[in-house]
Amino acid sequence: MLSHHDTIDFVLKSLQSNPTTGLSNKEAQKRLQENGPNKLQEEEKKTILQRFAAQFKDAMILILIAAACISFVVAFFEGHGFFEPLLILLIVVANAVLGVVQENKAEKALEALKTLSSPHCRVLREGRELKIDAQNLVLGDIMILEAGDIPASDARILEASNLKCDESALTGESVAVEKNQDAQVASDAPLGDRFNMIFTGCPITYGNAKAVVTATSMNTELGKIANLLAGEEAQQTPLQIKLSSLGKTLGYAALVACVIIFGIGIVDKMKIMEIFMISVSLAVSAIPEGLPAIVTVILAISVQRMVKRNAIIRRLPAVETLGSASVICSDKTGTLTQNKMTLTKVYADSISELEDITDHNSEESKKVLLYATLCSDGSLFYENGKEMLLGDPTETSIIVAAYKNGMRQSELQKTYPRLAGLPFDSDRKLMTSINQMGDKKIVIVKGAFDSLEQRCSSKNLKQARDILEKLSADALRILGVAYKEIEEIPEIITSESVEKDLTFLGLVGMIDPPREEAAQAVKLCKKAGIKVVMITGDHVTTAKAIALQLGILNPGDNAVTGSELQHMSDQELQQQVRSISVYARVSPSDKIRIVKAWQTEHEVVAMTGDGVNDAPALKAADIGCAMGITGTEVAKSAADMTLADDNFATIVEAVKEGRGIYDNIKKVVGYLLSTNVAEIFTVFLAMLFWRKTPLLSMQLLWINLITDSLPAIALGMEPLAKDIMDKKPKKKSEGLFANGMAVQIILQGVLFAALTLLSFHVGWKQTGDLVSSRTMAFFTLATLQLVQSFNMRSQHSLFATGFFTNATLNKALMVSLVLLSMVLFIPVIASAFALTLLPVKLYGIALLLSLVPLPVLELAKKLGLIRYLD
Repeated sequence: MLSHHDTIDFVLKSLQSNPTTGLSNKEAQKRLQENGPNKLQEEEKKTILQRFAAQFKDAMILILIAAACISFVVAFFEGHGFFEPLLILLIVVANAVLGVVQENKAEKALEALKTLSSPHCRVLREGRELKIDAQNLVLGDIMILEAGDIPASDARILEASNLKCDESALTGESVAVEKNQDAQVASDAPLGDRFNMIFTGCPITYGNAKAVVTATSMNTELGKIANLLAGEEAQQTPLQIKLSSLGKTLGYAALVACVIIFGIGIVDKMKIMEIFMISVSLAVSAIPEGLPAIVTVILAISVQRMVKRNAIIRRLPAVETLGSASVICSDKTGTLTQNKMTLTKVYADSISELEDITDHNSEESKKVLLYATLCSDGSLFYENGKEMLLGDPTETSIIVAAYKNGMRQSELQKTYPRLAGLPFDSDRKLMTSINQMGDKKIVIVKGAFDSLEQRCSSKNLKQARDILEKLSADALRILGVAYKEIEEIPEIITSESVEKDLTFLGLVGMIDPPREEAAQAVKLCKKAGIKVVMITGDHVTTAKAIALQLGILNPGDNAVTGSELQHMSDQELQQQVRSISVYARVSPSDKIRIVKAWQTEHEVVAMTGDGVNDAPALKAADIGCAMGITGTEVAKSAADMTLADDNFATIVEAVKEGRGIYDNIKKVVGYLLSTNVAEIFTVFLAMLFWRKTPLLSMQLLWINLITDSLPAIALGMEPLAKDIMDKKPKKKSEGLFANGMAVQIILQGVLFAALTLLSFHVGWKQTGDLVSSRTMAFFTLATLQLVQSFNMRSQHSLFATGFFTNATLNKALMVSLVLLSMVLFIPVIASAFALTLLPVKLYGIALLLSLVPLPVLELAKKLGLIRYLD
């Protein structure tokens, strides 16, 4: 059975239902037991313990745990305390807890869907009208609906009077949809064109109806969306993938290095414990313990910064995904447009002029607005200084335009009271109001020009039709206004008695206009190499007009409808996806196809939206952006980010922030790895050539503590580069070490290791004491790592960037120097770390060696050899 396509009689027969009496209580109970309650199903929820355990599957977290175990071993054998391993374990647990908290929010998506279902509904049972719990609604029930009701199931309309439904949350249609029980609907018609159906969660805004239930629970259109939402797995962000790969690489590198050291030690017949301790030192130096935690901290701080820009992030790693976004699939209604029908044009036939709506329109145009307002049922009022609109958006747009011109609806109704009228219906496509205007009774008729034209006997209708065609080409919705004077009100008011021999007055044109800032946002997206695609449930003509205004639809771009899309295979869509900028009249599953077509093209896709219909695609996209004001709870819960101000331009700021965060994380990774590579080479080469380790494991751990924590976090707070939006998005396949970053890390690590080994060698030659030599190596390596944090701030000259433009890094440097000085110059602490006081001369040599990277890297930047952020 196709509920929207088959005849009413066939639908009723298939459902074994009687439109007059409804179902019997016994039959309703039987169907309830067979099909279950009318509510959305829930997925089995993971326990807190299961979610907590899942956090430890990440490779970097496993390496972090391994680092803690190694630190415990070192602490046990060398007796320097358990502070470091306990700190690492604390970071691991904190990271896992944070992950669980973020994951809990995902459950809200399906829970929010339930709130759209009406808790009660009116039905016919055994010929009597009953109010029942919506969960007890069954197939074949006859529902009674009126304005303000929210249908609790999908249903075929049996009878309707002036019925209109707000389906914007389901289809994206910004205007209330007129319904008609006699509409002939094609079998493959999209949801927005099924005019003989009502859908779960779509409020009745006008009129009343009787309808037979054709689908309940998960079989409704809303239920299908819930299925899509539950079936879509959340995507890993590029950063998660890259850090996971990095973790595995580091683990293998540490293992290989340890095996080599063990082999060398055994061949040279060294003591097993000594070999073990050197291997432990090497393993600790290979693992940047703080990397996952530092990245989490950077993301968390960045999230707080983004809140101030009206972008609220649900998942921390999703921040950087925006920075990689190359395609933004945006809903039209409420995202690119204001989701508010606005009267923009008025045509007064008496002067044959078309005017833009202002606060000082001509008297002739004001007359058109006056008459149109008197023939409207909507209302405008202000609550706490905020504009509030009630009623059909088409009518409220007229009332607002009149208000701008100094005509308050409430005052007009008192001055020109309505005496009688005919309500709008979809057959006539007209509404009539009879008003007392002075000592005259005036019939005012408002509606579709095609219907109005044949009822007018005077005025320049050809000119009006030309204006109509011009406005229609710009996707405006047009209403005509006509009037006539009568002596008396007929006893029986009918269309035939009052809607004839009219004098044409004029036209009004309205549209859901683009947001003022949206065009600029789209322009900035283009500059940043980001493709903006409009996806909407609205008509293709309207969508194209808005897309042209915003600069989304350009020469050579195509606009396709949902019907055309359904006839495309996935392969055909993938081949054409780059040339399609507008999709109109699409379904929820269509949106997912579009998102996945772009993802197949290796693009990072961001999806914006506000309706229930956007939720599955928001979840399927690499990052979903929901609207905070007009957005449904379903969309917000499914999305990774919510725009608090519903401003498309906020996305541009979020992309900018995301790019900056990714660059800063890349700087931090480069900083940590270059210093860790230096530690690996220092220990490995010293063992290879001298069979000695220039640094003990606890010394390496202390260096890592003071250089890999605060300075690394501060480096992640580096201000955004001015040219960050002039670059093209990073490819999805681009590795974390692209643009020569891996080579630069190794070369810098080798340089730092050579300087550290040179310092160790000078200390040995000058003193002949291993402890003094290690002290020089310790001082050199720790200091040059702090210097490196400044080198990594930019691939441009540090002198051009400014030494003091990152105040956070300056403070971190001071704290790290204090901690370093405590270990170097306080005898008791120095002794605990197997260090000693040195002659001033040796401190000077160590300091000079630690500053060598500064001029070397400045020269490399000058020659264009440092390009890791391109």
